[in-house]
Amino acid sequence: MLKLTYTESSFYLEYIALSLEEWVKTRVILALRVGQSVCVEPSTASFLLPADLPGIEALRAEARFADREIIDVSTSDAEYVEITLRGYWLSDGYEDADGVFVTMISDAPNSRTELFVYKLWQVAQTCASVMSE
Repeated sequence: MLKLTYTESSFYLEYIALSLEEWVKTRVILALRVGQSVCVEPSTASFLLPADLPGIEALRAEARFADREIIDVSTSDAEYVEITLRGYWLSDGYEDADGVFVTMISDAPNSRTELFVYKLWQVAQTCASVMSE
């Protein structure tokens, strides 16, 4: 499972070795126990990765074999590819709510595609931090 947490200036991607249902169930139980509202709704999330990142072409091939309704890799421009994921937005239900996006690309435990997306994102973050220094 992949979890995207949005911040004011960026986002953070996590790979979690749990099923989507198990993670959401735990989150809902936590919300019930602390008296917090929780809203789960279908949504999409997109982010950019450098087009010249080693492994992008392999991700394109992997996405073709994965469920096309859950992950799409498309060319954004000469410098970036856009990764679009379909999943669920969890928040407290208010319009300006903070929240997290979760998705599961494959029903297989420890999905290779999810782990691959996560590893590529990590490499992109490392490259970006080295370039900004």
